[in-house]
Amino acid sequence: MDLIRVGDKVISLSRIANVTEQILLARSQGMSQQDVAKKFGVDRSFVSRLETLGELRKGRSIAVIGFPIANPEEVRTLCQELGVELCWVMTNQERWEYAQSRNGIELVNEIMDLANKFRQFDVVILLASNARVRLMAALLDSRTVIPLVLGETPLSTDVVVDIAALKRTILTVIDSPENKK
Repeated sequence: MDLIRVGDKVISLSRIANVTEQILLARSQGMSQQDVAKKFGVDRSFVSRLETLGELRKGRSIAVIGFPIANPEEVRTLCQELGVELCWVMTNQERWEYAQSRNGIELVNEIMDLANKFRQFDVVILLASNARVRLMAALLDSRTVIPLVLGETPLSTDVVVDIAALKRTILTVIDSPENKK
């Protein structure tokens, strides 16, 4: 139910969610807490409390890329729980469907766009075969790349990612001295 009665007030949950999203989007686009508060007619401390309420973690931005993964949902769930901003993992079948659903130039353009997107992250954790890890690390330039090699190239079957090892790696990045600054 979208409406809740609190005393003599009727409150719309969807309106709260919509305004909260707009406030946080404005903050993510660089507006100060004070400017956002003024724009939405709330106290600056309310904006701060919203950010604190939803905060998953502080520190460097992290992305996880991986294929061919046998347990992509487990990887995605872990990434979401730990506040990883971007998790792009695929099974071998998904990888082939992705590649075959595009013509050559579309695929090259998308790969270049993705590489550019991943360059925006402070840390990229790569889950792939040894040759793919080297290739992706080269595409991502000098960014901090953490390789988790799934096996020797070529990998034609899905590989189970050790979730505990991935979790340790992500937590190490989160707890690194660079994040304490």
